[in-house]
Amino acid sequence: MPELPEVETVRDGLDRLVTGAVVQDVEVFRDYSVRRHEGGPTGFADQLRGRRLAGAARRGKYLWLPLTDPAAAGEPAAALLAHLGMSGQLLVRDPAVAGEWAHPHLRVRIHLDEAPSGAHHLDFVDQRTFGHLSVTDLAPTSDGAPGGHGSPLAAVPEPVAHIGRDLLDPALDRDALVERVRRRRTGIKRALLDQTVVSGVGNIYADEALWRARVHYARATDTMTRPVVRRVLDAATEVMAEALTQGGTSFDALYVNVNGESGYFSRALAVYGRLGEACPRCGTPVRRDEFMNRSSYTCPRCQPRPRHGRW
Repeated sequence: MPELPEVETVRDGLDRLVTGAVVQDVEVFRDYSVRRHEGGPTGFADQLRGRRLAGAARRGKYLWLPLTDPAAAGEPAAALLAHLGMSGQLLVRDPAVAGEWAHPHLRVRIHLDEAPSGAHHLDFVDQRTFGHLSVTDLAPTSDGAPGGHGSPLAAVPEPVAHIGRDLLDPALDRDALVERVRRRRTGIKRALLDQTVVSGVGNIYADEALWRARVHYARATDTMTRPVVRRVLDAATEVMAEALTQGGTSFDALYVNVNGESGYFSRALAVYGRLGEACPRCGTPVRRDEFMNRSSYTCPRCQPRPRHGRW
């Protein structure tokens, strides 16, 4: 599933390539891809048609494009909201260059006009169909700070209002986040994956951050000191920032940026997906455990399991 670095890579591409474009028309090829939009496919298309894409913003794994009326003044009051799910892709295409070929898993095509990049199509492609698009109202942020990276507006799409700020958000109160983590009675990895606590961290980067911080995923948050929690959060910030420089992590064709190119951070992963391989730090074979219907990868020596989940 795309995590913060992958979604930020897509957001950056959208911001550069489609900001200022006007939606000319919308084709919905799979109704399920707009299931969160109350008006269904027809209402979705009607609310987009004629609107200008005023930028691209992101909070955690959610991204949105604020919408304005080209004939009216004022700040955006609504946005095109996207959640990529497990395999969603937003691809910017210029048929004059790329031809009229359509992706076999094309779910929604947004026809554009006036895009500075010359792009004519914004395609939503989703093989596994867990992703979705919707047009939603913007709501004021509870702290008065910008809603997400890439937008100066103190507003966020209503369905995203409960999502916590992410570790790369300049408006994040890190001291408050440390206390929020320590108040929870759960394992540290569960806390990292809870998008209401801190957004954008998924299974891959949680494992990598915990390995860097030398903390086992089952360690109980309410027994962790402030410095240890901060060390984990700093490690997660570092690993995601490094992934961003390489365009995110790709294991197959399911994650690509807006140009259809894959990221390369998978080559730098220390433990995730490396069962039995030597830990880069101590040489101990990497261990895999089942975790929340997924996997957790650890170094048994660098990250010894706490007794009863507590140290």
